[in-house]
Amino acid sequence: MSDQPVMARGERRGYIPKPEIVSLLKVSGNPINGLGETEIRRPSPHFWHPPELHPWGELQIVARTNSRKCPGSTEAFAAAYQRAELIPVASRRNNAAAGELSAEAMKFALEHEADDVGIAAMDPLYVFEGYRIDEPWVIVLAVAHNYERLKQVPSDETNGVGVCDVGDQYARGTRSSYALANWIRAQGYNAHPYPGPSADALLLIPPAIASGLGELGKHGSIISRHFGSGVRLAAVTTDMPLTATGPDRFGADDFCKTCQICTRECPPGAIVEQKQMVRGVQRWYVDFDKCIPYFAEAASCGICIAVCPWTRPQVRPKLLATMARRLSQTTEHQRCSEPSTPPLES
Repeated sequence: MSDQPVMARGERRGYIPKPEIVSLLKVSGNPINGLGETEIRRPSPHFWHPPELHPWGELQIVARTNSRKCPGSTEAFAAAYQRAELIPVASRRNNAAAGELSAEAMKFALEHEADDVGIAAMDPLYVFEGYRIDEPWVIVLAVAHNYERLKQVPSDETNGVGVCDVGDQYARGTRSSYALANWIRAQGYNAHPYPGPSADALLLIPPAIASGLGELGKHGSIISRHFGSGVRLAAVTTDMPLTATGPDRFGADDFCKTCQICTRECPPGAIVEQKQMVRGVQRWYVDFDKCIPYFAEAASCGICIAVCPWTRPQVRPKLLATMARRLSQTTEHQRCSEPSTPPLES
C-alpha cells in the first residue's frame, strides 16, 4: 500500500508532488507528445513504452514499484503480463467473404471476454515512431470496468485484495486479444495482439474511435455509449479481409465542452477546459507533466474516468437521450440553414 495519505474528493485538488518525484521528471512530456505542433505526424513512444525509448525510465520504475505495494493489483497485473503463446498460422485459409469473417471475428471476441468490438482500416498514424505494423486491419476490443469498484479509485485508497479493477480489466483484455489473434491465425491469416498496460507499436484510442467504440473525452480517454469512460482497450492487427464498422457520434465530445467534473476532480489539475493543438489536430489533451507524477505516487489513478457522468450506469441513458435530441436539433438547424437549390431552367 502506498504511504500517501488517503484524501477525500474535496482534498485531492490541492495535491503537490513530492520533490523526489519531480526530480525524476527530467524532460517535459508535452513537447514529445506533440503539444502545440501544427503538423500531423505519428506519435512518439511515451511513458509506458520500454524505458530505453523515452526519458522517464526512473519514474516508470517508481510507478511500477508503487503498484506492486497494492495487494489487490499484484495478482491482476501479473495475469495481464502472462501472455499466451501465438499458434502458427494455418496453411489452409478460410476464404469466406470479408463481411462474414468480420461477423465471425466479432462474435468470437464477444464470447471471449470482450464487451464491445470495432474494426478499422489501419492508418500509419496509429503506429508509434520506430515501430512497424504490416497488417491492413485493426480489431479493437473494449473491456468494461466494474463501476462499483472503479468509483473507489485511486488505488492508494482501494487496492485491497479483490479490489484492483484496473488490473482485472487489463488481464481480461490480454486474454481476449490473444484468444482472438489465435482464432484468426487458425483461419490462415496473420494476426498480432496488442494489449495493455504496457505500450507497444499500436496507439489504441484513435482506431477505437474510428471503429465506433466511442468518442474522445476531455480526460484523454475514450467514452463509450455503452460503458461511459469505464473501459480499457486492447487490439489485434490482421491481414484477414474485414469490413470497417465506422465511427459513432453520440454527443460525448459536445458534452465535454461544458462539463467541468473531471477538470475539477483531477488532483494535479492536469485536465484543461479547452481543446489544444496536438500533432496537427485540435483535440482534448491531458498535461503529461502534471498527470504522471500523481499517477506514480498513487500507484495509478483513474479518478477522471470514475467521476465522469457517462460512467454512471443510472445517468448514462439520460445523457444519451439528451445528447441525441441536441444532435438532432443541430442537424435540423444546419439543414434549414442551407440555401435551397434553385430549380433547373427548362
